[in-house]
Parts: sequence; C-alpha cells; structure tokens
Amino acid sequence: MARVFNFSAGPAVLPESVLAQAAEEMLDYAGTGMSVMEMSHRSKAFIDIHAHAESDLRELLNIPKNYKVLFMQGGAAAQFGILAMNLLGDKTQADYVYTGQWSKKAISEAKKFCKVNVVASSEDENFTYAPAQADWKLDPKAAYVHYTSNETIGGVEFQWIPQTGDVPLVVDASSHILSRPLDVSRFGLIYAGAQKNIGPAGLTIVIVREDLLGHASSICPEVFNYKVQAEADSMINTPPTYAIYIAGLVFQWLKKQGGLESIEKQNIVKSQCLYEYLDQSEFYHSPVRKSDRSRMNIPFRLKNEALDDAFLKQAKAAGLMELKGHRSVGGMRASVYNAMPLAGVHALVAFMRDFEKQQA
Repeated sequence: MARVFNFSAGPAVLPESVLAQAAEEMLDYAGTGMSVMEMSHRSKAFIDIHAHAESDLRELLNIPKNYKVLFMQGGAAAQFGILAMNLLGDKTQADYVYTGQWSKKAISEAKKFCKVNVVASSEDENFTYAPAQADWKLDPKAAYVHYTSNETIGGVEFQWIPQTGDVPLVVDASSHILSRPLDVSRFGLIYAGAQKNIGPAGLTIVIVREDLLGHASSICPEVFNYKVQAEADSMINTPPTYAIYIAGLVFQWLKKQGGLESIEKQNIVKSQCLYEYLDQSEFYHSPVRKSDRSRMNIPFRLKNEALDDAFLKQAKAAGLMELKGHRSVGGMRASVYNAMPLAGVHALVAFMRDFEKQQA
C-alpha cells in the first residue's frame, strides 16, 4: 500500500528517511546483532545513542550549558504534576495562562499541589487567540509562570515569548518544539511530548535550568525528581530506549534539513498555503485570530457542518488521513508538522477545492 498523507495531531507523521533507516537497523543495529529495542540501556551502544541524541538536540536548540536535558516518560501530561512537585519549593502558588484544553488540564493538575492564579485567559472568545502580555496579571511571588505555547486542539500559537521578570517561565512546547528556533535562555523549564516533531509516543523531553534543580517536594517520587534524573543521565530507571533512538534519528534529519531556521521557513510556506486558501474560501473558515494562528495545527470548519462526514470519507479515499477535529471541538484539523511534505498540503488544498466545487 502506498504511503498516505497523515495529518494526525499525534502520534504524528515521521520523516520517511528516518523510518527507512530504523527499518534497515531493526534486526541489527550497527553490527551488534540485535535491535535497539532489545539492548540494555547500560550497554555502550545505547549510551552512545543517548549521548548523540542529547548532543544533537543541544545543537539544534542552542541549549546553554547551564541547562539539563532529561529524557523522561509519561508524556507531557505527566509533567503537569511533576513540574509542580519540582518547582514549588517553599512557595504555595503559581501563575497559569488559560488558552485551551491543554492549559486547562495543566491547571487542573497543578491545583492538586498549590494555589493556581489564572493570570490571563482567552475563554471569552472560545480560546481563539493568545492573550496579550499587557493583560496578564502576574504575581511576583509565584513559584513560576506556566503557559502552553501551542494549543494542539484549538490551533492557537504564541508568536512571542512572555516576559516574567525574576519568576521562572515554564512552557509546554509539545506541539511546536523544533518547528522554529527558540531562545532557551528565556525559560526556566521547557517540556514537550515527543509524538509531534520529535519521535514516537513514550518519550518526554524536559529542558531545565540548573538553579531550579534540588527543590522537589518530599512527596515527589524519585523517578520524577529532576535533580535525581539529571545526576543519573535520565537513567535512574530504564528509559524509553527505542523512542530515544528514533528521536536521535529525527534530530539528525533536522540537521540535514539545515536546522531550525531552515525548517521554520518550510513550515511558514506550508501553513500559509492552507491558510491562504481558507481565507479566500466562503465554504470553509478558520476560527483562530490571524495573528495567533498555529503553523503546526490548523483547525477549520465547513460552513455547512452537515457535510463533515462526506468530507472526511472522501478525504480518506484520497489518501488524506486523520483530518477530523478533536472530539471536544469538532470540525476539521490538519496538523502539518516538520515531517509533513509541502506536497501533502498541496494535495489537501486541491482536495478541498474539488470538494467545494462538488458541493456548490
């Protein structure tokens, strides 16, 4: 069967060359006579895989030396509670920005550990924009400020990095990390699930400034303690070895693309292609404010929602998969992560145009 264009929000499309290399090395990695899935995480072969993956990620993001890179498990959702246990220290409150489903879940988990101050929200317009910094009501006594820089479900992306003074800035960057350059030094902590632009589900990247280590609460399990994991090179227990291996291949692929500056240019072209069609169409529309539209996750709706099922059925027949919007919001959503080729976006726009003509 021919490859399809996979617009899934995650687990998401991976570069074909990465999949091909993984397939080639499946039974025998680098002459070891075994798959990476079979080898000990303490073996020299895997320790080299782990070290190269971290080194390449540091190079791609230009991560300063005073930041630790952790390869953890549990997805970004696990970090909602883990980061609170690690960063609160002797403080009892944290600031959160509420911009959609994922920030809502982060707030809900944080409330189990501290008082949450919702310092800004876009709920008044159904989470279709990013609240301007001038509207944030920050508390200088907060342990940290948390925001979700790209809401996967709503398709809202911050095109700027907030200013939070001396209070550490924490970001869930799951849905757009590695899609553009990022000034890591502006953050206290960055975390991201892997299954968008990094690799397969099961791996979570945490990038944490060293001065924020060592403040975990007494109830924090050792396996979730950032300081303990940093001292053990993320191997206090068996890490998600195969996911780290695939992530390393993706990092190498990104370097071959020219790095994050180059991939950002490609992502701008892809997203603009779809948004330009949506904006000129009277049959479809984008609900998100133009200045805050995501380059990665593009929700759209048919003006006549009674046609949704027919649209999805015909799109699937055309090899355009996973276009159904999240169950909480409905409509459609096209996720166009790094590995989605421009040809896939062109094919989607051509299909949408034909479907519109068919229904006229």
